Amino acid sequence: MISKSQIKLINSLSQKKYRNKNNLFVAEGIKVIKELLKSDFELEMIFSEVDMFFTAKDKLEIISPEILKKISNLSTPQTALALFKIPQHTISADLDFAVALDGIRDPGNLGTIIRLCDWFGVSHLICSQDTVDCYNPKVVQATMGSIARVNIIYTDLKTFIEKSNLPVYGAFMNGENIYKKSFSPKGIVVLGNEANGISSAIERLISQKISIPQFGENQKTESLNVATATAILLSEFKRNS
Repeated sequence: MISKSQIKLINSLSQKKYRNKNNLFVAEGIKVIKELLKSDFELEMIFSEVDMFFTAKDKLEIISPEILKKISNLSTPQTALALFKIPQHTISADLDFAVALDGIRDPGNLGTIIRLCDWFGVSHLICSQDTVDCYNPKVVQATMGSIARVNIIYTDLKTFIEKSNLPVYGAFMNGENIYKKSFSPKGIVVLGNEANGISSAIERLISQKISIPQFGENQKTESLNVATATAILLSEFKRNS
């Protein structure tokens, strides 16, 4: 039987300070858990309504739907919940292409961007310190397992860019039309905060401002969702570089 202390621990992992303190994060749903089990992520424990994780028998606890509901972050729990250890990622010395996020706050947006990096073969995602934690349960859920295949680094974004010799592209409303531009296969693509865009400190380091043109006749939409913009930009980079 799962203990009260285990329930308390799992519930506490919804907060970043306790994830950092215990070096653990929560993954929910069979698909996400299976993806993480195939990766280098280290499993701590699985709590499941069914016995189906045959490769992790020694770390599997069968629980009731009622208990799963107590420990789940979801309004409708998804059969299983697992605890994994938070890995220690480092920036590769031969990094030649990366997406960089400047103050992204919405967990759903970050989760989708991680999936997009996985889809387009972007192995490095560099996040400012004020970007939402990628091990937030909502982010992990939104990645659908892609978090296992993208090297996610939290660092001082300004220092990272200053030390890089790569061209730095920044997404702005008034930048150069991406459909009329050729891109280098190497570079850093920076996307900014949902409400305020790229910060002034980072803007000064952008070597090439780029923009997704608006085609709608009414021209009343103020901006694109940052995850949607990421999809369009990465598609153009991969097609046109």
